[in-house]
Amino acid sequence: MEIKALKVPAKGTAFVWEPAHGGLVAVDRVASLPLCLLKGIDAARDTLIENTRRFAHRLPANNALLWGARGMGKSSLVKAVHAEINAGLPAAKRLVLVEIHREEIATLPSLLRVLSASKRRFLLYCDDLSFDKDDTSYKSLKAALEGGIEGRPSNVLLYATSNRRHLMPREMMDNERATAINPGEAVDEKVSLSDRFGLWLGFHNCSRDDYLAIVDGYAAHYGLEADDLHTRALQWSAARGARSGRVAWQFIQDLAGALGKAL
Repeated sequence: MEIKALKVPAKGTAFVWEPAHGGLVAVDRVASLPLCLLKGIDAARDTLIENTRRFAHRLPANNALLWGARGMGKSSLVKAVHAEINAGLPAAKRLVLVEIHREEIATLPSLLRVLSASKRRFLLYCDDLSFDKDDTSYKSLKAALEGGIEGRPSNVLLYATSNRRHLMPREMMDNERATAINPGEAVDEKVSLSDRFGLWLGFHNCSRDDYLAIVDGYAAHYGLEADDLHTRALQWSAARGARSGRVAWQFIQDLAGALGKAL
């Protein structure tokens, strides 16, 4: 799809790329959590903050792939880091967060042309990125990251989240090995996409202590008090069959409702 005569608005620090609806659609309020509430992911947090700070100050920085367990704060971290970095910058130098949906990856070259024409700096963000069999749009992403003639504009950095380290399902990679004339090359073409992210930040399943620390952080932040807080939180996670930051947040919403408090 060819996107013509589009410009980045002079104001606003968050947009969603919707080429079918005119291009960049402003987001008045980003659904983000304070960085201090993201527990159990300290190494990933510190690495992403430093990488983003370098980019904001026009220093070399890497595209980042945040991969791993569901509900452990991958997308929350991207949005929180964006807010944290911008809080320390003057308005004219703040980073612009642009979300591109997985379904729009094929239009990425058009988006990059729009962003490269601006003097502003952009964090391009794609949540839950992955590719299935017969999906060729990953080639647009490969070229945009490093492989094309134009490459990635110097004022754009890409952060993506995925449950898959190599962005492809394991059965798809196994099938390539089984059916290709040269199995190694067939798999390498697809795996090389994740290799184009300079940072791989892994998110792992939540321990019991980390889960309770997340619950405690939320409860303290929102002023929620309950004598049996940990017992109720563990019962909630047992009913869900999982422990994660997302499950902790869902418990906190239930607790706040039960206590008659707004979040």
